[in-house]
Amino acid sequence: MKRRALLAGSAALAAAPYATARAADKIKIVWWHAMTAALGEQLQHLVDEFNKSQDAVEVQAVFKGGYADTMNAAIAASRAGQAPHLVQVFEVGTGTMINAPGKYVKQVWELAKETGIALEPKNYIGAVRGYYSLPDGRMASMPFNSSTAMMWYNKDAFKKAGLDPAKPPTTWEDVAKAAKAIKEKDAAEIPCTSAWFSWIQLEQFSALHNLPFASKENGFDGLDAELKFNSKAHIAHLDRLLGMSKDGSFKYTGRDNSPSQLLISGKVGIHFDSSGSRGDLVKSAQFEWGEALLPYDPQVIKSPLNSIIGGASLWTMTAPGRTPAEYKAVAQFLAFIGKAENDAYWHQHTGYVPVTLAGFDLSKKQGFYEKNVGADLPAQQLTRGSVTPNSKGLRLGRLVEIRNNLYEEVEKAFQGGQSAKDALDNAVTRGNKVLRDFQKSIKA
Repeated sequence: MKRRALLAGSAALAAAPYATARAADKIKIVWWHAMTAALGEQLQHLVDEFNKSQDAVEVQAVFKGGYADTMNAAIAASRAGQAPHLVQVFEVGTGTMINAPGKYVKQVWELAKETGIALEPKNYIGAVRGYYSLPDGRMASMPFNSSTAMMWYNKDAFKKAGLDPAKPPTTWEDVAKAAKAIKEKDAAEIPCTSAWFSWIQLEQFSALHNLPFASKENGFDGLDAELKFNSKAHIAHLDRLLGMSKDGSFKYTGRDNSPSQLLISGKVGIHFDSSGSRGDLVKSAQFEWGEALLPYDPQVIKSPLNSIIGGASLWTMTAPGRTPAEYKAVAQFLAFIGKAENDAYWHQHTGYVPVTLAGFDLSKKQGFYEKNVGADLPAQQLTRGSVTPNSKGLRLGRLVEIRNNLYEEVEKAFQGGQSAKDALDNAVTRGNKVLRDFQKSIKA
């Protein structure tokens, strides 16, 4: 892969070049995003509120498809010199965006320095800020819609199994016992399962237990990082799940979010999924459900650390002829959505976590968590303990491909074709090849 290939997105350009702002007109800022349905409506609400708050800048939100489509479209637009001012990029694209060759991105710290508009990293929750920052703490992109992983459970199934629905499991040993009880009492069709297996059962597991997922501070400190998720603790965790699978108390039900509907349907006793599942549960669940922190293994760590985030951030893009006034307008908009009242609104109306400390505090003061029990748990989990090099997230190129390789190896293990050790050893070997190919493409 040649260096220029990073800028060869697959999506065709659908928009004409954006004209630079004229002094007599409002400054037009174009934002490409991937939010649909209710999320898209709430995003548009933020845009409308900003546009009404002043008369010099007009932000235009443009839906560009799913996360991958949106990023590919932005990369292709950059190559053609027609990039939007802002683009929403999912968290697994962070490594690619930061390391993309050429001056196609203006990082947040640069934007703040050039425009004089304060975009302070200290205002953001540590686990969120860290994911989108350089090793020295300067922010590269602006946190926007962030989620994390949680443990969801069926209180009706707990009651049927003789478990206390007010006391969800806190350790993996407790999870195994609860799932076994659900199995034995036939309290749920699937005692325990997990969506986003790589993200939750390996990446989140690493962060909570202060284990490196990769060397070089999970890739933050260099492109020459090597994967490390085949440690004894990782192997023991996968082996535990394989053992639960054999006795029927755990079932592997597919990649990424394909198992998520099983939670909403009420077929699962214990389910691991995104914190963003709350909205669907509130809207559609026909059973009593509960939300809890991710479990941990006390044999690995006495007190678990913070979980890491999913979701996306906002990247400021450059283009030929783009003016200082346009960049200042972008910074003004980013500062607007980072205000406590706007962050709290987005959090409360979408299910994403507040990304700022002030947004979290304001939600508390407004009584949101008293009315929505458990809605504060994701933020609590993200702010737990002190962020370490192992718990601030991942900065790995072509992470989607690494995850897919890992899925293939784990699925073979669940099918009885190999051990937990072989599965993770193989996934690490294949993943390291992906990282070396990515490293060569950057240096080419």
